[in-house]
Amino acid sequence: MTKYLIDTHAHIDMLADIDKAIQQATENNIKKIILPCAYPRDLEKIAEIANKYKNVYGLLGIHPSEAKDWDDKYTETIKTLAQNPKIIGIGEIGLDYYWDKSFNEIQQEVFIKQIQLANELNLPICIHDREAHKDTFNILKQYNKNSTVVMHCFSGSKEFAKECVKEGWYLAIGGVVTFKNAVKMKEVAIDMPLDKILLETDSPYLTPEPYRGKENTPAYVKYVAQKIAELRNLSFEEIAEITTKNAEKVFGI
Repeated sequence: MTKYLIDTHAHIDMLADIDKAIQQATENNIKKIILPCAYPRDLEKIAEIANKYKNVYGLLGIHPSEAKDWDDKYTETIKTLAQNPKIIGIGEIGLDYYWDKSFNEIQQEVFIKQIQLANELNLPICIHDREAHKDTFNILKQYNKNSTVVMHCFSGSKEFAKECVKEGWYLAIGGVVTFKNAVKMKEVAIDMPLDKILLETDSPYLTPEPYRGKENTPAYVKYVAQKIAELRNLSFEEIAEITTKNAEKVFGI
């Protein structure tokens, strides 16, 4: 039975020591790490890091908070870099209405452009959705034609999760599920079909218990798996087996 895990979302480029983080991940049976892109300036860097480390794969995209910096030339940059087999998806892209609602329409425009790019490249998309569930859902339904959807750091209700699963989308669960007061996230982890769940850390953010408050790292994805196993009364090995197969299927790795 598979006992290794895949961290489907880790900003290892933001960690204090990438080499150490990857070594610790390997020691904890984290077999593969997926590195998303957030900033336009990092597109080439993400591809370089993915090329450097055998067990690291990259996603390319512009985070919604950076939508005002979008330039259509990035479409060609991403197309060129995506010819690299270590680039396995478009992300993280989406909508974030939490910090600043003044450019929601720009976010939506950039989101749509990147969905269409993912469709053209036939790559999965990693979705950032914060305080924007309705618009994120509606835009994906309208514009996404053929890309597998991963709802990164899923933060919606059990009811919203069901709507996403009905569309065939995957839900990525991170360290929040280990927090004592994360009732909503625990409900999602218990209720969702196992074949639609992925694991992630979102390193260096959202560090799970028992390391909450410290820098997050891919090695800690095992605590997410342990909590989901506990909540669902399953073994760690069962969660590892299922979520790893899900990630390999979604991203073709």
